[in-house]
Amino acid sequence: RISSATSLSSAIINTRLQELVKLFKERTEKVKEKLTDPDATSDDESPTTSPAKPAPAAAPVPPPAGEPEGDKPAEDEHYCEMLCCTFKYRPWLDHLKNYRFPSSIDPLTNLMYVLWLFFVVMAWNWNCWLIPVRWAFPYQTPANIHCWLVVDYLCDLIYLLDILVFQTRLQFVRGGDIITDKKAMTENYLRSQRFKMDVVCLLPLDFFYFKVGVNPLLRFPRCLKYMAFFEFNNRLEAILSKAYIYRVIRTTAYLLYSLHVNSCLYYWASAYEGLGSTTWVYDGEGNSYIRCYYWAVKTLITIGGLPDPKTLFEIVFQLLNYFTGVFAFSVMIGQMRDVVGAATAGQTYYRSCMDSTIKYMNFYKIPKTVQNRVKTWYEYTWHSQGMLDELELLVQLPDKMRLDIAIDVNYNIVSKVALFQGCDRQMIFDMLKRLRSVVYLPNDYVCKKGEIGREMYIIQAGQVQVLGGPDSKTVLVTLKAGSVFGEISLLAAGGGNRRTANVVAHGFANLFILDKKDLNEILVHYPESQKLLRKKAKKMLKTSNKPKDEKGAPRDPLIIPPKADTPKLFQAALAATGRMGGKGPLAQLRWRLKELKAMQA
Repeated sequence: RISSATSLSSAIINTRLQELVKLFKERTEKVKEKLTDPDATSDDESPTTSPAKPAPAAAPVPPPAGEPEGDKPAEDEHYCEMLCCTFKYRPWLDHLKNYRFPSSIDPLTNLMYVLWLFFVVMAWNWNCWLIPVRWAFPYQTPANIHCWLVVDYLCDLIYLLDILVFQTRLQFVRGGDIITDKKAMTENYLRSQRFKMDVVCLLPLDFFYFKVGVNPLLRFPRCLKYMAFFEFNNRLEAILSKAYIYRVIRTTAYLLYSLHVNSCLYYWASAYEGLGSTTWVYDGEGNSYIRCYYWAVKTLITIGGLPDPKTLFEIVFQLLNYFTGVFAFSVMIGQMRDVVGAATAGQTYYRSCMDSTIKYMNFYKIPKTVQNRVKTWYEYTWHSQGMLDELELLVQLPDKMRLDIAIDVNYNIVSKVALFQGCDRQMIFDMLKRLRSVVYLPNDYVCKKGEIGREMYIIQAGQVQVLGGPDSKTVLVTLKAGSVFGEISLLAAGGGNRRTANVVAHGFANLFILDKKDLNEILVHYPESQKLLRKKAKKMLKTSNKPKDEKGAPRDPLIIPPKADTPKLFQAALAATGRMGGKGPLAQLRWRLKELKAMQA
């Protein structure tokens, strides 16, 4: 029992002494680090801002007199009373009732204005397409005249609302300032050319209906509202991701409309000559519009196979059709070529770059394996990014806009990097503008062991593998999107900037690269972030240099842990107490330590 008690007390003393020695060592290391590095201040990182105190809650408004609190309905309940019943209705009706029309409209970014232009263009198309049909073909009859007039005056109402409600509220730029004053916006519209055309569009020629009857040609001025059509095209192309599709549809509509007008003119000419009077005119059988449209297609596209005109009127009409058809068709082909060329401009640029590179490699007889990897890089980069170098697209933008785009694209990835957490937010913004995006092919070496490290890498997409071992082929770790490597070589001072391992792309990998020169230029303006990054780099370097125990090695369980080396200062104190006769408490402690050592042996 005495020996077990002595062993227990010896274990306790041993543990306390080891803790004391550990504290002395840590304190010595801190003082030494502070003397060698004046930038080191404390173990804590940059202090975080204290949370703002929450605003005091507003005092609850007491309910009106005579209304108990328990009878108040819940906020998410909406009811409507009708007769003797109560119906529940949706909250969006409240938003619709409480909606207030804006006092000014931004014509460049307001989607509501684009939607309104769509209705104006639909009314304009009604007039442009149906006025010639109603004039030439016998589709407007006394039995259905009221239907045509209802739609006509509905289109006139849309024209009128566009003038009174929307055009007088459009913002404009004067002297670099955006004008939102209602009076100034109204005066700007009244002085514009568009106001004059809008007034001509709504000339009240319909009053002549009482004298000459309902003649659709009296509504021809409604077709002069073409400025709204072109404005709608510009606004719609600005918000579409694939605007070239709409351009193709619009060019096709131009061609169809020219054929539509020609078919109307052909029916009018046939009616003027007399239906079925000659072999050239329409014979009056079948669907009149379809047959006349078929004749117009054959004429304008100059397919041939048409009957020869007989009279002078028919000859002149046919000649004018041929000349107009050749001119219109050539214009349509030119526009279609421009649209398709603009849609495939990027693909053409990619092909030209790839062809030039292949020609260069063939001239210098580059091995086929290298050529195939270059072709693979071109194809993957183009299909994944839609471009070869994204900096070419941003070089024309102002610095502030480039920063906004870089924040939206890259900030979510960079902000999650542990190395930059705690740094100045503006420093990270400046760093985003210096990042370069590079694509690596499968098994490409991102960096090799021993080479000078001048870059840091952030994985945007894909994976990379860190290789090591005796043959440098053992996969030590696989890094995924959001991971960082190469930061030790980038932040190390002196001769510690050599790569410590091989890094290989595992599959296709898209990496952000930050040069050491760019980072140093940025850190000059942010000394606090520079201190923080230095401290983190030293901690990471110490962690990587610590010897690691072999995993999986069997160990015998020890009741008493192995004793650490006794500090020299403590050994001198024990020796001094030995010379004094060994009667003090230190001498007893020395005797117990000797006993503990004998038991362990």
